[in-house]
Amino acid sequence: MTDNPFRAESRPLSAFDAVVWDLDGTLVRLLVDWEAVAGDVTAVFDAAGVDATEIDLWEMLDLADESGLRDDVEAVIAEYERKGAQRSDRLTHADHVGGFAAEGVCSLNAEEACRTALDVHGLTADIDAVVGRDTVATRKPDPAPLLETIRRIGADPDDAVFVGDSRRDEEAARRAGVAFQYVDTEVIPDEAAGSR
Repeated sequence: MTDNPFRAESRPLSAFDAVVWDLDGTLVRLLVDWEAVAGDVTAVFDAAGVDATEIDLWEMLDLADESGLRDDVEAVIAEYERKGAQRSDRLTHADHVGGFAAEGVCSLNAEEACRTALDVHGLTADIDAVVGRDTVATRKPDPAPLLETIRRIGADPDDAVFVGDSRRDEEAARRAGVAFQYVDTEVIPDEAAGSR
């Protein structure tokens, strides 16, 4: 992890050589019924005699780790994500993938679902690394997945920017000492596209 303090980035993305994108809500929108996912994951816990009532899906992942059910819970979530990736909608920022010297995806979605969505939308060739929820031992907002993505694309954390749509994304960037921009506040100049 770098020692640099977090900085909300005001420079346009075209000022960076390395960009790490969040996936869902940033490049694409996975078509997943998250209530159905939570219901099916709750059923996994129920079958094992573990109480998972009144907790959200991310807390269920923590509970799955604690109760030895991670593989079963992950299988349920990942299956929904894979199907949602196949039917995903492309978002505006996907048009700017390929405009930077190094690009990666760091996501809370399973790596296979990320790769599926990238394939569906013709983005795979321009993404140098994909780190999903199941690629490393921790997940956002822990900084490790973001720093691993930056390492895999061969960039320096001080020269990279993370673009995302959530507080988890912002917190991961802050904890990693990496510049951050919210996807809905950044306008990328036309000259940045295709400058790879």
